[in-house]
Amino acid sequence: MKKEYQADCPQFLADFLTYLKVVQDRADRTEEAYYIDLRTFFRYLKRENGLCDMGLDWGDIKIGDLPFECVRKFTLSDAHKYLYYLRSERGNSTATRARKASAMKRFFNYLHLKADPQFRLETNPVENLDLPKVKNKQPRYLTLEQSLQMLSNIDSKNRERDYCIICLFLNCGMRLSELVGLNMLDYSEENRTLRLFGKGSKERIVYLNNACIEALNEYLVIRRSVTTPEKAIFLSSRGTRITRRRVQQIVEEMLTRAGLSNLGITTHKLRHTAATLMYQHGGVDTLVLRDILGHKSIATTEIYTHLSDENLRQAAESSPLANVGTDKKRSKQDK
Repeated sequence: MKKEYQADCPQFLADFLTYLKVVQDRADRTEEAYYIDLRTFFRYLKRENGLCDMGLDWGDIKIGDLPFECVRKFTLSDAHKYLYYLRSERGNSTATRARKASAMKRFFNYLHLKADPQFRLETNPVENLDLPKVKNKQPRYLTLEQSLQMLSNIDSKNRERDYCIICLFLNCGMRLSELVGLNMLDYSEENRTLRLFGKGSKERIVYLNNACIEALNEYLVIRRSVTTPEKAIFLSSRGTRITRRRVQQIVEEMLTRAGLSNLGITTHKLRHTAATLMYQHGGVDTLVLRDILGHKSIATTEIYTHLSDENLRQAAESSPLANVGTDKKRSKQDK
């Protein structure tokens, strides 16, 4: 059965999305992200091939009737023109263009190697397409002092719930989707653990420290008093599973209360914060940190092991030449 966002979807795209879901076991949100990026590509193809009214709003361009021939005749030169269009006309950032180009490359690779014969391509026209180079950015995070400041300023009509949410983010480094997906059976007070389901529904266990245990138990006294068939740990005011957006709002509200709203911190940046604090202050090894965060590759974990500005300052000042002044007196022989 097609999902709602696939209602306008040509067969060759639907087959690709099914492949991602069934064969590669990608999560629903990953599948949807590919659909959205490729929808942009298909809308571009319709305009470029004169298959839609040029005055039609971009969001009103349907892609379900896109002929496969438009895809079959696509070339590497066309791909370069598409990326230029994304930058010049759509105003997409380098990171967004790189993501959309990556989705397009994976789609064409599927058509070349995995698609049904009626949609099979003899060659992959974008095999040698270079992706826009994205500059590495230091991840944003809260310092230890700012984290303590945030925790000490949490206050709302659902304080126990909201404090517990922030506490878990800052101590466990879980993803937003993992927190929202937590069920009552995922918490073992006896073992002091939470069971999380990460990307691709991959299961992992995180161990809880005293702060998390205390915050969870205080909230669960209130949670267990609510009569609801809902299995979720974190509930909305209506007694239903809390939404991703509501959690984002809670984080935004608590950052504002703590006077930290101008730092560009999001729920994902709290994950950065947890990883950074464990690495910088807890001395956690990167291999252990990888397992805690649920990363497949150690290379992904290493983005969290950046040095703070204080580390960099101390490194500069530790040079044996740090206090050697400039000798402004020159000898007569130098004159």
